[in-house]
Amino acid sequence: MKEIAVIFGGKSVEHDVSTITAHIPIIEALLASNKCDVWPVYIAKDGSWYSNKKMNALAYFKQPDFEEQLAREKKVGLSFDKGLSLVWPGIIPKTVRIDVVFPSMHGTFGEDGSLMGLLRMAGVPYVGCDMASSAVAMDKVFTKQVLTQEGIPVTPFVWFTKKEWSDEQAGLLEKISKLHWPVFVKPAHLGSSIGITKVKNESELENAIEVALHYDDKVLVEESVENLIEVTLPIMGNDTLRLAEVERPLNKTELFDFTEKYMSGGKKGGGANSAYSQIPAEIGDELTATVKELGKETYRVLGCSGIARVDFLIDSKANKIYVNEVNTLPGSLYHHNWKKAGVSSMELVLGLVSLAEERFKEQEGLTHTFRSDILDKIGGPKISK
Repeated sequence: MKEIAVIFGGKSVEHDVSTITAHIPIIEALLASNKCDVWPVYIAKDGSWYSNKKMNALAYFKQPDFEEQLAREKKVGLSFDKGLSLVWPGIIPKTVRIDVVFPSMHGTFGEDGSLMGLLRMAGVPYVGCDMASSAVAMDKVFTKQVLTQEGIPVTPFVWFTKKEWSDEQAGLLEKISKLHWPVFVKPAHLGSSIGITKVKNESELENAIEVALHYDDKVLVEESVENLIEVTLPIMGNDTLRLAEVERPLNKTELFDFTEKYMSGGKKGGGANSAYSQIPAEIGDELTATVKELGKETYRVLGCSGIARVDFLIDSKANKIYVNEVNTLPGSLYHHNWKKAGVSSMELVLGLVSLAEERFKEQEGLTHTFRSDILDKIGGPKISK
């Protein structure tokens, strides 16, 4: 039986969303499969790591005295000796060697590639995109720059850092004024639509930028697509890709924000809100085919693997399609969409574990070290015997 660690929580504004994704559907499906031993690894908001199998129940995190319960837990340590092991301290330490890691870390320190770099160094298979593709996709500016270089359509944009805003505000405002209004102001590295503002005129701009800079030190300002149809496409695979259905969120506001994504479906949603979406999107065969081709090309260009979701903006009058952004850990894996495409939650989760093992096996064949005599040729004092 495989030992699988599901890592979630973290020092991120998406901490709670991460906890939901970890349980619905990941832990639920892994437990139901009876094919693995599931170790929930919870990273608290202060950065402390814990692991206790009672954390496999989402109800644990909904207790009124959750913080008090957590304070009584032993923290878990990590060993990176030719793989990854969980270590609980004690007179006789308890150790569990992990076969596969399933990251469920939205946002900062997880989805941005930080966790993937750690797992890569540990030499353990892990689910989802690697460090490089995660880092690029998490940065909305990098994503647009890479896609633009490859000829994939994105909306016109301006970007800047917090220091540049402080030092060059007048010049940046002049650059932004050349965009067509309205515009969106976004923190470059956050997900779940946190800190994003739609700005209809210059009088609202500076306040929106200050909001974005409250969450991030890098800001993206981009043209809004009017006559808008938003669609999204979940994709799974390494070299051979499998597409879910093109989905259209039927949001009731101008901005598909955190509340619309996660809360408006009430208690039924269990993660990404599926109560207000059209699956498959009724946008016609031609647009659907174009979205799927652009989705596959975007996935390839950014070097995605395992799973990702590509979001699109469509000008319904001009029939123009723009890639908006790429999410390397879709909320709750967008299992509601995969179900419509004929993939059960169990098939989805176990399939992602298999893809992780497949990629790890391929990478084991690569050479990462090189034997040389350079140290012998470097001068300096010798060790006395």
